Amino acid sequence: MKIRINLLIIFKFIFLFQKMDLNKVPTQDLLAEVTRREKCESMPRKNIILLGPPGSGKGTQANNILRDFCYCQISTGDLLRENVAKKTPAGLKAKEAMDAGQLVSDSIVNEILVNGMKAPSCERGIIFDGYPRNVEQSKNLVQLLNLVGKKLHHVIELKVNPEELYERIEGRRIHTKSGRSYHVKFNPPKREGFDDVTGEPLIHRDDDKRDVLKGRLDVYNLKTAPIAGFYKNLGSLTTIQATGPINSIYSQVRNVLI
Repeated sequence: MKIRINLLIIFKFIFLFQKMDLNKVPTQDLLAEVTRREKCESMPRKNIILLGPPGSGKGTQANNILRDFCYCQISTGDLLRENVAKKTPAGLKAKEAMDAGQLVSDSIVNEILVNGMKAPSCERGIIFDGYPRNVEQSKNLVQLLNLVGKKLHHVIELKVNPEELYERIEGRRIHTKSGRSYHVKFNPPKREGFDDVTGEPLIHRDDDKRDVLKGRLDVYNLKTAPIAGFYKNLGSLTTIQATGPINSIYSQVRNVLI
């Protein structure tokens, strides 16, 4: 049984990365990835939303979940760019709208989301990133999940005091290629200003400034925060006070999922 599970994981790994030249990947890295995926097989398969204002730690917690549960992360923005680049039918329609200076219609976004949810990488579970952004989209997501035979298991809301959000955001530094996030006070890189993995420079994004954050929080509180009430009524919401050590917060998130 152990051998069969290992072979299945290896085949899945090769299928998911068939466009990658595996000969260029060190054997040690391949074995480490197979081991990670084997551990994931013992974890529950779930589809979740991480909800919280900018700076609440959604990205950090999502990375922890991806590492331990092998879910996929669906971002409508990333999916849209990917479909446009690959010239998929939905991508071509989206590009036509964007070239005409129009918003991409809900029907096109829905098509892209459905295709994304069907991807083999999302077999174990999905973390929805940046979607839904309002109650109407929350209702829509329920229907889209039904279309692909899935359901939403948990909505995890990360709550943080607004003043702490400002401190977190202003000290955040990003490695643009990977999305890895650091903080000058709470999670500093080993070498100031440089990514731990690649050694490349970190940036302080323009939208991580106090005046920009205030505008983003206003929009979040007006449009996105009411989602919590919607999912609370459905019995799907768990609220976590996302203050203190990152590992302590993740322990609470992990307990929800297992």
